[in-house]
Amino acid sequence: MSSPEQTRRITDLDTLKALGHPLRIKLYRALYVAGTATASQLADQVGEAVSLVSYHLRKLAKHGIIEEFEGPGGDARQRWWRPVVTSMSSMDEDFRDAPERNAVHTAVSRVYARQRVELYESYLDAKGAWSDDWRDSAFSSESLMPLNVAELRSLRAEIGELVRGYQVRAEAARDAGDTEGRENVAVQTYGFPFRA
Repeated sequence: MSSPEQTRRITDLDTLKALGHPLRIKLYRALYVAGTATASQLADQVGEAVSLVSYHLRKLAKHGIIEEFEGPGGDARQRWWRPVVTSMSSMDEDFRDAPERNAVHTAVSRVYARQRVELYESYLDAKGAWSDDWRDSAFSSESLMPLNVAELRSLRAEIGELVRGYQVRAEAARDAGDTEGRENVAVQTYGFPFRA
């Protein structure tokens, strides 16, 4: 596998719209977790028709998020896919220059927020199936603090660096075949101002 980019900052509206489709988010997540997969393998995971999954994979590839490659065994009848980026971000500042761009960014952000909540709720629904060690290690927290803009920006950068460090180590372990005792883990962090 070619070395994927770490974080791609999405700044163009067409790519943001492409990433805002709920099925594409699920497909990217499933492909990232698998490392490589065919459309039929991903279709089984997301419960959709192979033709629909293929269509959405091509859309993600068009925007450079995933890519097709020659898979194991060189069977040309099988189309294999892999991620090109390990994570993506979009920033409000890149879309606030026009009301329609801002509206799309907000709508896509809501789709991602809903899917993140659904992913966490799935864990809550199934946590009885996880060992005590995994349940004791999982966490959910909210911290409230009076920060200024510079402090919030610094907190975002520090959390990003910390998470990237764990991500790089985990990917290196996976690539080295060190899979014993490892599970897929979602880390969701938010930092935003609010008024009571």
